[in-house]
Amino acid sequence: SGAMRSLEGWVSLALCLNRLNAELIAHLYPPVQEFINSACVFPFIYDDLIYYNCISIHSDYDWCSLDREFQGRWRYCTGFDPPMCIFPFTFRKKLHYNCTKTGYILNRSWCSLTEDYNRDGKWKQCSPHGF
Repeated sequence: SGAMRSLEGWVSLALCLNRLNAELIAHLYPPVQEFINSACVFPFIYDDLIYYNCISIHSDYDWCSLDREFQGRWRYCTGFDPPMCIFPFTFRKKLHYNCTKTGYILNRSWCSLTEDYNRDGKWKQCSPHGF
């Protein structure tokens, strides 16, 4: 009985170390991307949550889904993968067709990431190019 408990302890330790080793290998050597030229899809659903931009969950690098609902197809993000403004969008009972400075205390332009900012509250600061 004592030997069996000792054996179970060693097996548990071996399994734990093997899992840590696999996670460390994945961490040090990110998987090769098959879909490097595919477009990110925003918003996308991952683990029952909606994301409007690239995420770094389970990764040291930002990544995005290539499907509306994550199906295992993904790629690393680049500077060319910001979430896109949605036009027109509703803010304070007004329809906006461009980035606006209304409501932003820093006097910078912003846009909504959904059709209805009032309902969803998702936004981003606009680039100097207005998107």
